[in-house]
Amino acid sequence: MDKKELAAVCIERLKKEYPLADCTLDYDHAWQLLVEVRLAAQCTDARVNVVVQDLFAKYPSVAALADAEPEEIEEIVRPCGLGRSKARDISACMRVLRDKYGCRVPDDFDALLALPGVGRKSANLIMGDVFGKPAIVTDTHCIRLCNRIGLVDGIKEPKKVEMALWKIIPPEEGSDFCHRLVYHGREVCTARTKPYCERCCLRDICRFAAENE
Repeated sequence: MDKKELAAVCIERLKKEYPLADCTLDYDHAWQLLVEVRLAAQCTDARVNVVVQDLFAKYPSVAALADAEPEEIEEIVRPCGLGRSKARDISACMRVLRDKYGCRVPDDFDALLALPGVGRKSANLIMGDVFGKPAIVTDTHCIRLCNRIGLVDGIKEPKKVEMALWKIIPPEEGSDFCHRLVYHGREVCTARTKPYCERCCLRDICRFAAENE
């Protein structure tokens, strides 16, 4: 089968395996997800979910966080690692939202991309999860699994993986598919141990499994 057909089979099987395709970051507002996805760089979502409880309790709005000094933010977010740069980006981002967008998160991809500390992965996550628009989030799980399965061929650069997936994934499926890849990457097609191919729902169509039998 070609890559588009392979993608269609993967989408349907992962839907059955993981019916709920939710983001694993906890948030109530778009601006909170924007903060959390910046904190999640080189940090687990589970730890971010704990750390932001104190952050959002102290700064419960865009305006409050924009008024905070980066050093005050850093004090709270340090457990997520890279505290200084993350705090600086969060502070700058919230100030742009306050001064340019009336404390609202824009629903335009390019506008999101222009925000301090926001890359393509973050912008796509916001577009898909908050605004329900077509999105492909190429995190480490997505890149690893798509290469193993054979949806992409030896491509490791996030933007190139994203562009390749846009060609084979129906736009309305992209966001949920990427969330399901995260679940599958954590539970079955793991990075730090040998993947558990024997209990993988994609085993018979996966290039990695075929090459390692």
